[in-house]
Amino acid sequence: MNKTKKGFTLIELLVVIAIIGILASVVLASLNSARQKSRDTRRIADVKQIQVALEMFFDANQSYPVALSELPTGCNGAACISSVPKDPLGDDYSYAGGPASCDNAATDCTSYHIGAVLEDSGNNALPGADSALGFDGATSDCASTAGTNCYDVIP
Repeated sequence: MNKTKKGFTLIELLVVIAIIGILASVVLASLNSARQKSRDTRRIADVKQIQVALEMFFDANQSYPVALSELPTGCNGAACISSVPKDPLGDDYSYAGGPASCDNAATDCTSYHIGAVLEDSGNNALPGADSALGFDGATSDCASTAGTNCYDVIP
């Protein structure tokens, strides 16, 4: 009587595990890229939402705010925006009312810069941004930060 054992050899199991490991690393690399693009898309959408709130503030006050913190109650006591969005990584977006001397008491803010640093240097939104303009007096000036992809917009 000839008995044959059925099953996988150790080599076969190791080859299958190696193949699964390679496939998993490829999927995770693709997933990381998709996450970066998703965060950049949210940043651009947030900046556009803030721009709309800034224009509503301007319509109500004939001036732009000195700080984004004025937006939730800045439209004649009503909210121009329910809450100012934050960057997907938790930071505030860079904002500066212009000119640098504006304080809405003696000098009205007649312009602004708002910006976000995008993770993808090849993002299609970057060529349309005013990245070369820089911020006017902001403490976190993403246009002067070396090696960043600054999405900077003005009215």
